[in-house]
Parts: sequence; structure tokens; C-alpha cells
Amino acid sequence: MPRIRPEDLRSHAWYGDPGLRAFGHRSRTRQMGIAAEEHMGKPVIGVINTWSEINPCHTHLRQRAEEVKRGVWQAGGYPVELPAISLSEPFQKPSTMLYRNLLAMETEELLRSYPIDGAVLLGGCDKTTPALLMGAVSMDVPAIYVPAGPMLRGNWRGTVLGSGSDVWKYWDEKRAGVIGDQEWGEIEEGIARSPGHCMTMGTASTMTSATEALGMTLPGAASIPAVDSAHPRMAAASGRQIVEMVWEDRRPSQILDRRAYLDAVTTVLALGGSTNAVIHLIAMAGRGQVQLSLDDFDELSRRVPVLANIRPTGAYLMEDFYYAGGLRGLFSQLRDLLHLDRPTVTGHTFGEVIEGADVYNSDVIRSLDKPVWPEGGLAVLRGNLAPGGAVIKHAAAEPRFHRHTGPAVVFDGYQDLQRRINDESLPITADTVLVLRGAGPHGGPGMPEYGMLPIPDRLLKQGVRDMLRISDARMSGTSYGACVLHVSPESHVGGPLGLLRDGDLVTLDVEARRLDVALSDEELAERRARWEAPAPSYGRGYGALYLSHITQAEEGCDFDFLAREGANAAPESR
Repeated sequence: MPRIRPEDLRSHAWYGDPGLRAFGHRSRTRQMGIAAEEHMGKPVIGVINTWSEINPCHTHLRQRAEEVKRGVWQAGGYPVELPAISLSEPFQKPSTMLYRNLLAMETEELLRSYPIDGAVLLGGCDKTTPALLMGAVSMDVPAIYVPAGPMLRGNWRGTVLGSGSDVWKYWDEKRAGVIGDQEWGEIEEGIARSPGHCMTMGTASTMTSATEALGMTLPGAASIPAVDSAHPRMAAASGRQIVEMVWEDRRPSQILDRRAYLDAVTTVLALGGSTNAVIHLIAMAGRGQVQLSLDDFDELSRRVPVLANIRPTGAYLMEDFYYAGGLRGLFSQLRDLLHLDRPTVTGHTFGEVIEGADVYNSDVIRSLDKPVWPEGGLAVLRGNLAPGGAVIKHAAAEPRFHRHTGPAVVFDGYQDLQRRINDESLPITADTVLVLRGAGPHGGPGMPEYGMLPIPDRLLKQGVRDMLRISDARMSGTSYGACVLHVSPESHVGGPLGLLRDGDLVTLDVEARRLDVALSDEELAERRARWEAPAPSYGRGYGALYLSHITQAEEGCDFDFLAREGANAAPESR
């Protein structure tokens, strides 16, 4: 039985009142050709669509929105499509991370300011998933997520290509002189062959999978390839589901508790997922006042193995993962590590929605006793170089760098890195520690994905394919190598990374979870006293707002005024 009546719907405040303002709402709805019986007394469903002609991950979402609306109509709801900013990872500079919180704000305010009873969130490209969910969590109306789905696997001369991962691989081969312009051009035409986000376990697949683990999608939704016929069926089913959720008043606050976030972290680790998930999940949890920290990631990483054999940590791609049983298949292997009694958008418990799941290719989805990697793919580091924390995807690095000491060569910002990385006068060897600073939340600005610093051409030609690299930047989830990321506090706000000099000895010890520079506290204090803060990148506009309120990586890089508790007056009462 429904928990609420038509007159309890939030949209009733717009449409159901006998006064003049409600007359205006109804008459303008008639202006759009909608008759009273089409919407009166029905849940109004906001379909938040991040489709854009400059976002290749979302080029099919215009059609998926129609399929969602079909499902809403079938279930007796009234769908309203609301466009939102599209965060296009391949095109937006300096970083989509600069605009994640803007989309989160837009989502929240769209849902707040219009007569919306429930929301279907359409996205998938890296920052879109956390942004949409952050907005929905803050607004706390019934909401369900429709993942864009991964693109088809790439092909080149009989070789399977994975987006991102093989870009870095073959770019290094080109710089080393192994392949030429002809081969590089062919790879360009063959690596991305359909709508959908990256088909490696990059940030997009990581975050859509984490969202399914949270219980915010229909079962199995995150693994479906974007162009598979199961995908539009899932979209329509999500439209039907949200109508039921509205009548049952099933909200994110009832679903997204600490158990859900711990299971999402467990899922990310078992997938060998993107380091970006650390920032996004902490930010998402913070919106619901749920405690989640770097320590939770590290504690779980020590006992959750990598089971998904997907690039860049493994060998396969998301299309293979889907055929092997998808995320539900992975959950079937993780059952003993998950909280099975928690709720989901379906109204059933998490344990119930994964009941009957199986694995059809045990090399793609491994069992706990035959993992790809014996512990989670991420490690959280601390030390005098990262007092606020740092992360490394050590499963994707050469094991010799898991414990390494070398002299630093320091670059002040991405342009300096690009200009000098191949300067032969720099004392760079295979043991050097490459350091990039000025690339954090303030410094980037927006914490761009610069963390996979390029290896100098001369070393590539000698066969070097990995080096220890440290930065306050992020890294694409499709990247790999011994890259220490998210060093906090960042250099632009006075963190120790800003105090490093060429030749300082830096030590990484993954087992001990340490990142240190061989400098005394007195020497660091003396250097800090001489440090001068760089000039801000923005003097006005959204950029100035961003710089005034952005938090550091270990806090999720949310705006401080969005992450805090506080009540907002309901517009329907006005």
C-alpha cells in the first residue's frame, strides 16, 4: 500500500491549491499541451539529463531520457525532462572536477525549485555520477540513477584497445619510436567506437559501479554496455521504479547509511577501481552526514582483494565483465564482505537483489581464493610529506616501487612540467622521484588529472616504463604506474609538497603506508617561514566562489557550505 496520498505529493503545492498561483501553474501546463488528467494527482518525475553534443559519453542519453519517460508514463507518473550541465571529461578544461560541485548545486536546486516529487538521474561520465548524487542526497527526494553504460571495446589491427589505458601505453611507444604516425592515427580511429563512457575500470565505471553498490540503481544497471538493448530496457524500468518510490516515499536518506558507503568502498577495491572514488565517495557521504574517511579505505583495502580482472589493473574490459556476470556476479563473490540487510531503491534488501547472481567467466571475475591481487588496489599514505594523506593505486604500479627512495626533481605546475620534462640537463634517472606541485584543488585549479607524469623520452627509449611520481593532482582511473596522488595539504595552501627542492630524498613505503622526505622538522619549518602563497587563479565569478570554499582532498573537495548541516526553507511553502 502506498505510504502517501496524492495530496501529500510535493507537486500538490504547485498544482492543487485553489488560489491564483496554482491557477498560473496549471494554465501554463495547459499551454504546453498537457491536459489535467495527464498530471493532476500523479507524481511529477524530474528526469535530470546531462546529455550534450560535446560529451561523447552521453550522446545516447537524449534517447534514454525518452525511454525513462516511457516507463514513468507506464507507471502512472508525469515525467518532466530537466537539462543540467554536462561535464565532459574529454573536453572540459582545466578539469571537470572544477565543475563537479556546480552540477551538484544545479541538481539540488532544480529538484528544490520545481514541482518535483522524484528524480531519475542520467549520467555516467566521471564527475557526473557523484555530482548528480550529491545534489539528490542534499535535496532528499526519491531518486534513482541511470548509468550511461560503458562503450564497446576498441580494436586496432586485431588488438583489443581500452580507452585511456592504451592511450597512455601507445603514446609512450610513439615517444619511444616503437610506432609511428600511421599506427597512432589508426589507434585514434579505433579506440572509441560507440556511445558510452570508458570501458576500462576508469573513474566512470568505478563510480557507476559504486552507485549500484550503494543501492541507488536497479540491479545490474552499471555493467550494461551503452548500446546493448538491455540498456534502454533498464532505463524504462527505472522510470517505472521511481514512480513506486515516490508513492512509498523511499528517499536517499533511507538508503545511504554508513553500511552502504562501506559496501561501495569494498566494491571499488574489489574492482581495482579509480583513486578518484576516494574523493567522490567521501564527498557523497558528507552530504548525508555519514562518516567516511581515508582510514576506512585503507582498513578495507588491507582485507578486500581485487577480483575484477579489468584494465588497467587487469586484462579485460567492461564488455567482457558484463558477459562474465557483471557487477552482480562480482557481488556474488563478495557476499561475506557486504552488508546484505540494508535497503535499496527497489524496496528489497541488498542481499535480495543479488540473490541468484553468478559468474560465467572465472578469469574475468575471480573468486576470493584466486584474486587478481591479494589486497585492494588502493593504499592510503601519510608522513611528513603528506600529513593530510595521499593515495596510490599500487596494484597498477611496478612492485619495485612499493618501497623506494630517490632524489626529487620538482616541477612547479603542469606548464613547467611540459616545458622541462625532456630537458637533458635535468639529473633524471630511472630512480628519480618526479614531483609535480601546484595541481591540487586550489593550484590546478580544480585538481586536474595530471598525476601520471610523463616519463622523459630518453628513458622511454631505454626501456623505462614506470617511475615513482608524486603530486597533489588526481589521475585518470584509466591510468597506471607508481603515481602517488592527492598529497594533502596541497602545495598552494602551504603543504609540505610546496617546500620540496631538487635533490631532496623522498621515500615511499607502501607496506608501512608512509610518504616522507628526509628533512628534519626544523628544516621544514625554516622553509615554511620563507614560503609565499601563489596568486589565486580567479578574481571573480564561479572560479572565485570555488577557491573561497573548496576543501582539501581528504574532505572530498566539496564546498564547505554544501557539506555542512543546515535547513533550507521549502519553496512550496511560499
